[in-house]
Amino acid sequence: MNDRLEKGMRVRREVLGGEHVDRASSRTTEFTRPFQDYITEAVWGSIWTRPGLDRRTRSCITLAVLTALGRHEEIAMHVRAAVRNGLSVEEIAEVLLHTGAYAGVPTANAAFAIGQQVLSTMDTDTPETA
Repeated sequence: MNDRLEKGMRVRREVLGGEHVDRASSRTTEFTRPFQDYITEAVWGSIWTRPGLDRRTRSCITLAVLTALGRHEEIAMHVRAAVRNGLSVEEIAEVLLHTGAYAGVPTANAAFAIGQQVLSTMDTDTPETA
């Protein structure tokens, strides 16, 4: 394993949690291995390890971009990561609200629904849905 892949795996585990990474790794096949290595090395080992932004900020940006692009399948994972990176429930809501102002209410509405579902299963002070 090269240095960037090693660093990427460490950061990926710290941000997403070992359980998530273990699940993803256990589903890796020879066909998907190059893509998993690419994600780990390029995204986690090259981007998330850069010193220019802290992990809290990177989580905010990631949630905003995923929401804006309608990448709903990734939002739950990154809501959990945002909590792990120190964002409060209120800060996550602010990111989604802010994104809605610029990317559209329907996409933010979907992200809020996903976020509420995830946060309700976590040990946080999550307000109940109205």
